[in-house]
Amino acid sequence: MTTESPLWFKSSYSDNGGTCVEVAANLAATRGIVPVRDSKNTAGPVLSLPTGSFASFVASVKAGELGTP
Repeated sequence: MTTESPLWFKSSYSDNGGTCVEVAANLAATRGIVPVRDSKNTAGPVLSLPTGSFASFVASVKAGELGTP
């Protein structure tokens, strides 16, 4: 059995302003999770979100349902 490592990436919309997150979508199909971490603290904690929850979050962001900071 091989262990698949997360392949981290930031959105192409990221402006490097310091408030970015990175995701590892490559684990969605094989493990059913999307790991998320703070791009400034790559050695810090990782949230492992179920794929359905992550998809709902992304859809809400795209629809403008979460407001603005």
